[in-house]
Amino acid sequence: MSETEESTAAWGQEFTGVLDVGGETTIGLSYSSIVEDNGVVGAGDGGDWRFQVSEFAKGAAEMSMEFGKGLRDVLKQSFFTEDSFIMRKFKDPCEKLCDRLKFLNEYLPEDREPVHSWTVISSVWVFALLVLLVNTSKTMAPMVKRMKLHPASASLIQLPDGRQLAYLERGVSSNQARHTIIVPHSFLSSRLAGIPGLKNSLLEEYGIRLVSYDLPGFGESDPHPKRNLESSAIDMLHLSNAVNVTGKFWVSGFSSGSMHAWAALRFIPDKLEGAIMFAPMVNPYEPKLMKKERRAIWEKWTVKRKMMYFLARKFPKSLGFFYRRSFLSGIHGRMDKWLHFSPGTKDKLLMENPVFEEFWQRDVEESIRQGNAKPFVEEAALQVSEWGFSIGDIKMKQKHRERGFISWLKSIYSPEEEKVSGFLGPIYIWQGAEDTVISPSTCDFVHRVLPDVMLHKLPHDGHFSYLYLCDACHQQIFATVFGDPEGKLETTDIEEEEDSEAADADLLLVSEGKASSSA
Repeated sequence: MSETEESTAAWGQEFTGVLDVGGETTIGLSYSSIVEDNGVVGAGDGGDWRFQVSEFAKGAAEMSMEFGKGLRDVLKQSFFTEDSFIMRKFKDPCEKLCDRLKFLNEYLPEDREPVHSWTVISSVWVFALLVLLVNTSKTMAPMVKRMKLHPASASLIQLPDGRQLAYLERGVSSNQARHTIIVPHSFLSSRLAGIPGLKNSLLEEYGIRLVSYDLPGFGESDPHPKRNLESSAIDMLHLSNAVNVTGKFWVSGFSSGSMHAWAALRFIPDKLEGAIMFAPMVNPYEPKLMKKERRAIWEKWTVKRKMMYFLARKFPKSLGFFYRRSFLSGIHGRMDKWLHFSPGTKDKLLMENPVFEEFWQRDVEESIRQGNAKPFVEEAALQVSEWGFSIGDIKMKQKHRERGFISWLKSIYSPEEEKVSGFLGPIYIWQGAEDTVISPSTCDFVHRVLPDVMLHKLPHDGHFSYLYLCDACHQQIFATVFGDPEGKLETTDIEEEEDSEAADADLLLVSEGKASSSA
């Protein structure tokens, strides 16, 4: 007990030594209050608080130095003593390495300490290496290319419901055209695509008039509030009438654009002369697909493409979230990333072509010029929703059965007559064997349900390589469909056609007059 009292008394004497009688501190720093003229304690002119801040900074710096020295001592005692793990493990190898590198000290100045010099040299090397890595990563990063909004350039027609439809016309004029081809574009495309890279000289050589148009909500066309595939076919019919297509016309579709070509074949077959398709798509949920056909179609797609089809069928509104972060972001990107496919060999070579890249980027810029995700969501949903028809319904064969006992006897000894309805014209299809967007099994299904289709399989081509920027391919396509080139209709040919039509009309009037007189 007495020991405790003695220690307490000693501590009290040390503490009272810190303070003087007046209560002012005597630990080496004296803080004097500043008294204003009226005798009230104030802050002064500001010199006192600056002094306090500077002293606080000095004290913090001294404490940091002491903390660093303490941390250094702890590290030395813990890791760099003779019996520590690091010293036992690495001391001998480091000494051997230093002995071997001692000859490098000969290249140092005589007044320099080797340890200090090599530490500085090593630090500079590390810093220089980091700078090079940072600069290299910056140069390897792809340049960001922003999309441009181009001036309006399309020709416009007004549809009966008040909407405007934008189109582009190429080739010969309407009164000189032997054939007219109307082209609905594919997803993330526009009227500018048409048949990509097709030369006007080839169109004139065959006397072809090519009319491509923007789907509702794409490019410069107004959106359709309740569009479906039947309304798409009706839009095509109104377009043909507006651009003075007097007879029948051909329809051409590439990839998902063929969905609208199928619709035209189903809903306006009497206005069509034929169809030309490249890698045409069918509904992946088509009921008439056999299990092996459906499996072959789905297995070539990437996981993300399968997911996008699932969302388009079940949760279509969620697609807008992905579109705004890809092609609607205002920044150009890679085609295979936006369309979610893994390109084949020929498609990769084509995508690396600067001409193709420029063409495709301009087409995308025109496609998204309205900046609205809704038309793209509607287009994606149409691809996987109920089309309102099956591919096999385009050309249907029905057996003509007569009622009665005599008809039953006839059916026993003679086969029943088949009546074909729907579109009866030619359908040409070109399909690449290395296509990873539209599986070749799709065309096998089309050929199974439409046996009269003329299918051309391309063993070494992908999805884009045959159609895009290939002059020889375009020449081959037109030669297959239209035969030998006959050129555009001349004035004499037009007059002969008009004379023949007038003669037919006169003959019809004469026959009607004779019939009425005999009556």
